[in-house]
Amino acid sequence: MSVEEKFDSAKDQVAGKAKEVEGKVTGDKTREAEGKAQGVLGKVKETFSDLKEEVKEKFEDSKKWIMSIKNWPN
Repeated sequence: MSVEEKFDSAKDQVAGKAKEVEGKVTGDKTREAEGKAQGVLGKVKETFSDLKEEVKEKFEDSKKWIMSIKNWPN
């Protein structure tokens, strides 16, 4: 996960939690729901970024494996 992606997902999670708490304190159910949604968005961004990195690593591993077979028995 890049620094920008980490920051973006963390920003959404923190801002979402702040909105959620604000909504609870003020009794504003809409604001509370917006906060929950923004927090979930941040978590989804984090999960997607982690998944993207994992796929990238697996792809690189596969390329190395294919190249080792291609060069076999050398």
